[in-house]
Amino acid sequence: MTTRNYKKERAQQLKSSKSNLAANASRKAARRIMEKNGAVKKNDGKDVDHKNGNPKDNSKKNLRVSTKKANRSFPRNSKAGRA
Repeated sequence: MTTRNYKKERAQQLKSSKSNLAANASRKAARRIMEKNGAVKKNDGKDVDHKNGNPKDNSKKNLRVSTKKANRSFPRNSKAGRA
């Protein structure tokens, strides 16, 4: 088993734009919100879906639980919405 190279991983993350890093952090925050509400658990095979496609909109009315297959199976347009 090889050890992880954290320095290399972080360098790859920093190649992402600031907006991509912020969107990713917001997606993780949405997951934590839903975990706190008891809607999802770790390793349950579910995704937290943003209804309007905006990952920075973490209002309760915009979040829902869906299967990974359902959430990742539709094409998206350039504005992060459903095509």
